Amino acid sequence: MPKSRQLSAIMFTDIVGYTALMGDDEDKAFEILEKSRQLQKPLIKHYNGQWIKEMGDGVMASFPNVSDAILCANDIQCAAEHVSGLKLRIGIHLGEVIFENNDIFGDGVNLASRIQAIAPIGGIYISEAAQEMISNKKNIETKFVNETVLKNVKEPLKIYEVILKSCDTIASGKDLKEDEFDHFKSIAVLPFNNLSNDPKQEYFGDGIAEEILNSLAHIKDIKVVGRSSSFQFKGKGVDVEEVGRKLNVRTVLEGSVRRQANKLRITVQLIDAHDGFHIWAERYDRNIDDIFAIQDEIAASVTEKLKITLLGDEKRLSPKVPTENKEAYDLYLKGRFYLSKRGPGLLKGLEIFNQSIKLDPEFGLAYAGLADSYGLIALYSVLPAPIAAPKAKEAAERAIAIDSSRVEPYSALAFLSLIYDYDWKAASTNFEKAFAINSSYAPTHYWFSNYLNWVEKDYSRAIQEAQKAIDLEPLFSHCYNVLSSAHLCNGTFNEAKNASLTAVELDPNSFLSYSSLGMCLKEEKKIDEALEAFNTGVKVSGRHQYSLFELCWLYASMNNTDEAKKILDELKDRSSSEFISGLSLCVAAYCCNKFDESVKYLELAYKQRAGLLPSIKGY
Repeated sequence: MPKSRQLSAIMFTDIVGYTALMGDDEDKAFEILEKSRQLQKPLIKHYNGQWIKEMGDGVMASFPNVSDAILCANDIQCAAEHVSGLKLRIGIHLGEVIFENNDIFGDGVNLASRIQAIAPIGGIYISEAAQEMISNKKNIETKFVNETVLKNVKEPLKIYEVILKSCDTIASGKDLKEDEFDHFKSIAVLPFNNLSNDPKQEYFGDGIAEEILNSLAHIKDIKVVGRSSSFQFKGKGVDVEEVGRKLNVRTVLEGSVRRQANKLRITVQLIDAHDGFHIWAERYDRNIDDIFAIQDEIAASVTEKLKITLLGDEKRLSPKVPTENKEAYDLYLKGRFYLSKRGPGLLKGLEIFNQSIKLDPEFGLAYAGLADSYGLIALYSVLPAPIAAPKAKEAAERAIAIDSSRVEPYSALAFLSLIYDYDWKAASTNFEKAFAINSSYAPTHYWFSNYLNWVEKDYSRAIQEAQKAIDLEPLFSHCYNVLSSAHLCNGTFNEAKNASLTAVELDPNSFLSYSSLGMCLKEEKKIDEALEAFNTGVKVSGRHQYSLFELCWLYASMNNTDEAKKILDELKDRSSSEFISGLSLCVAAYCCNKFDESVKYLELAYKQRAGLLPSIKGY
């Protein structure tokens, strides 16, 4: 969709007390969230609105005029009164916004969001600009509230409250057709159960599911939840209704794989998560040589059952067989399995991808996996970036040369342009290429959020991109870490804390989650709680250098120079036997008031092309 500017009425809605409810009763919170979506979506369409996106528990929509936006908001609030536990705040503003790629940007969006945040529970606040457009409308009554200064808005803004009307004809689903709530074309692909006698074959079922997921993700007419979220349910025995509710999808694909020697039996079921109805099921008894054809058949059958029309190049989901070497493909699946585990899995995945490439030097997917491995190794200072990053770039470029239809290598190049080359123009170009190939790949969105945060300092868009990543990966903690970082830079500390708490809840073993939480608590001046969060991050990370320099920073802010110096000494000692980034040493030295040392280490960090160095621009 080309970029365009236009005047639009922007509406933000938000569920009151949702974060607290998530902490008390997760199932109830998801139930209310789903009811809120089902209530709002048909009403927005009924009033000629455009559902732009979900932002956590909130919704952003645009309308061609203010009257429709207010009437829709009125009906939403009336309908919400009949849903136990659902309380909403709504804000509306009229302003010029930029429409691009089914999203909107601009000051108008920011103002509507700020107005929603101060609206009363169950109420609707509108801006003066919106008020002027409906001042002569007899069917809409408002009252002046006050003139207030909103966060990150220079001039005071006059705020008006909409006086709610009774809703004699609420279009809350009874008056609207179900197909107006276009939720059916959404899917989660669960890891396939391993029914083989060998438990070591577990990776194979995961890999088959992931490749089917990747095929579906290239279709523009379907929402596909990413691997990191859908694979959270592996081995937990949850029913599909719970999966659908937590991932906000209508359909779930599940299956099993039995592999014996060269024989395969793959069974798949496509299930309506709303009522558990089996839409379609199939069994495939084939040779291992047929694996790519089976994946293609399954993906094509899913699109047919979801009534998706494939056009042009999308008619064939797998445009080329990635490799004729089945052992190389088997190793590729195993490499992805280890890479997804992060930590020590990065080096293990790296080793296996190299084995796969050795068997087939023309296997593009294996090079893409290699690029991802080296890129993350560089970012987390497992190896010096000058060693790892060039290999990541070489692998990504080789993957593109072999098969330019995959999004992963373009996303990797954009990421490397940001964290290693410090080439902002190249990063922007590669992000655009990645989005053009597949806009449903969550890593591109969260890396792009970091780019906007660190380089462009466009915190509003950084928040939006992080939210897009969450929409695609609602159960992946790192997406919430990125969202928290963007909110921290934006100065919206409460939202940052909520995101970091969700990240910790989703993955209590991720040191990045405790890092985000610790920074938020520090901003709230809850020093003891921040100290606990940072110490937990140090513990779960095995004393990773990034967790240590953040703890050192907190000690320095507490004037506890003794503890800060202990961390600096530890990092120096470790640097003699393992790679410690110059940036880690720079921060620790600075916190210990050793400014000359800090400058020396900063120069070293630049020579090392430290992956986190660009983040200094964002804070």
